[in-house]
Amino acid sequence: MRLSLRLCIASVIVLTQLVHGALCWGKDGHYTVCKIAEGYFEEETVAAVKKLLPESAEGDLASVCSWPDEIKRFSEWDWTSALHYVNTPDYRCNYEYCRDCHDSHKQKDVCVTGAIFNYTKQLMTASDNLHTLVHSYNLTEALMFLSHYMGDIHQPLHTGFPGDLGGNTIILNWYHNQTNLHRVWDNMIIETALKTYYNSSLPLMIQSLEAKLTNRWSHKVQSWESCKHKQTACPNQYASESIKLACKYAYRNATPGTTLGDEYFLSRLPVLEKRLAQGGIRLAATLNRIFSAKPKLSSA
Repeated sequence: MRLSLRLCIASVIVLTQLVHGALCWGKDGHYTVCKIAEGYFEEETVAAVKKLLPESAEGDLASVCSWPDEIKRFSEWDWTSALHYVNTPDYRCNYEYCRDCHDSHKQKDVCVTGAIFNYTKQLMTASDNLHTLVHSYNLTEALMFLSHYMGDIHQPLHTGFPGDLGGNTIILNWYHNQTNLHRVWDNMIIETALKTYYNSSLPLMIQSLEAKLTNRWSHKVQSWESCKHKQTACPNQYASESIKLACKYAYRNATPGTTLGDEYFLSRLPVLEKRLAQGGIRLAATLNRIFSAKPKLSSA
């Protein structure tokens, strides 16, 4: 398959920044979710993903999982900005697809959960005959979008309140640095964890999460993988979890002007780590249901 110039350029940008730049959730989180997922791919999924990935990825899904963040700054990709989150009513701490999944113009199905349903359906069209699966520009994009949005939906403040734009307008201090609450959950907690526990090594952090999945969380993996009603993808469940966690942990004790330090970091890090692990497990489970040679459970 010959990728379009815009996809090639965007992929190169992502790969370059992964090598030379700092990563975050943002990039660290998305890389982690996709790298964990790769460890749970079934054989058919590995083959299908490798066929769909751009050549620049060299078979590594994790290397392009931040691609949707990189392209949304370009005018031709403006339409994707609303697909990274879903707004839920201020202070209600619950999520409903029909009520909440729309953009600022009230266009229905334009939100992160709608995007996951959409790109899952697109990829399902490629799974009917795995052995003759042909590279497709649209399906390559669908794979990268789905993988990215599965990470987004597990970040609690991507289902935050519209009144503060998911914590973006809550200006506070993370230790001695001024930032906003959304960036704390996207970047700062992970960055602090990397410096404090992992010698600034993302691979070490990923290894730690993988060890927890095979030990501490092993009894939960099967339930994390499953979808109710035999769905291929079930992002509504993940959004409901995220807004509850946002209210219980992210927004709590994080008002404008406050300083967040050790108490917040140490109590929130386990929440964030589990969401990264869940995102990886669920991305793998979704792609396995799409590409597995076993009988399909359902359409998304």
